[in-house]
Amino acid sequence: MESKILFYDVVDIQEMLGLGRSTTYNWIHAIFKVQQPFKVVKVGKLYKIPKKSFDEWIKNLE
Repeated sequence: MESKILFYDVVDIQEMLGLGRSTTYNWIHAIFKVQQPFKVVKVGKLYKIPKKSFDEWIKNLE
């Protein structure tokens, strides 16, 4: 069964990649500006990372 999760939040990305909090937020903010190498959506003050976009980026790193 496919996961119902549509978005990751910054903490999810931080934990998956083993990055520090400030580093992750700075990196996600920079990605938000250019929308590369994956998409980032901002909802109010919160960043949301579309699961499909992030997962495809990770898959292409392998």
